[in-house]
Amino acid sequence: MQVSLNEVENLTHKLLVHHGADDWIAKEVACAVRKAEAVGNKICGLFYLESYCTQLKSGRVNGTVEPVVSSPKSGVVQVDAKFGFAQAAFTRGLSTAVKAARKNGIAQLSICHSHTCTSLGFFTEQIAREGLIAIGLTNASPIVAPPGGKTRTIGTNPIAFSVPDGEGGLAMQFDQSTSAVALGKIKMAKAAGESIPEGWAIDADGNPTTNPEEALKGSLVSSGGYKGWGFGLMAEILAAGMTGGTLSKDVKPLLVPEGPPHDLGQFYILIDPSASSDFFTRVQALAEAIAQDEGARMPGRNKVDSDPIEVADELWQKLSGMLG
Repeated sequence: MQVSLNEVENLTHKLLVHHGADDWIAKEVACAVRKAEAVGNKICGLFYLESYCTQLKSGRVNGTVEPVVSSPKSGVVQVDAKFGFAQAAFTRGLSTAVKAARKNGIAQLSICHSHTCTSLGFFTEQIAREGLIAIGLTNASPIVAPPGGKTRTIGTNPIAFSVPDGEGGLAMQFDQSTSAVALGKIKMAKAAGESIPEGWAIDADGNPTTNPEEALKGSLVSSGGYKGWGFGLMAEILAAGMTGGTLSKDVKPLLVPEGPPHDLGQFYILIDPSASSDFFTRVQALAEAIAQDEGARMPGRNKVDSDPIEVADELWQKLSGMLG
């Protein structure tokens, strides 16, 4: 069925409030769900909404807590989410981090002890629209084994990178997992009864598999082998180490209703491009060089949100029924 983005945002907001979230917090999360659906990132959109609601009820996520912002050093901003939503914590810390980056040329923003943030690009884009370069990293429940191994050690551990264009928009943005594929694609293939490409996952014995069910019993592999593994470890070290968050190996399944709080961290680096008088000139020259080939462009550049969007009938009806 076709659903407008306003309908997506309104339903998300109503459901979160209905299940115990404060109004302002529900609005922040609803905005993130809207954006994910607008850019076709289904895994980070309505797909997560039922779990948000059930975990609000069980207490696995706190929907009423006020995040605490601190700045122990001039270029350091920390936000204690207090086991609440990452979106609300980020909003509370963003302005302080932006001011710190403009003052110092660079700053770090740590979101500590939060619920999963889902799409990292949602956050780095906000930083870029403030005129700053943004790098974001986080970790997740264990699903990726090291090259040559078979034991789940780290999560899909995404990295996002957003670059301003100097005019309030984006010159470039990517948001991608450091695993060969997002876990949700394996689950979707299983639900559809489809096989997966070789190179996405290994089974429980460490052998390559094209069977999504065996993949879910085994592990995902890193994108590009050792190269992706290195980036995944970088995300792990910064996301957990710099925020005091849980290591991936100790994170419990994110979607189940019961269990301990996610206690995840997100780590952002904010860079002021005005330190270089040539920054925007160089970025534009690069974009033009890429765009000379038909169909080629800088990632994330000139993307237009879809509205309305397609939503599975069953999903929309199920979510709508949760208001009753």
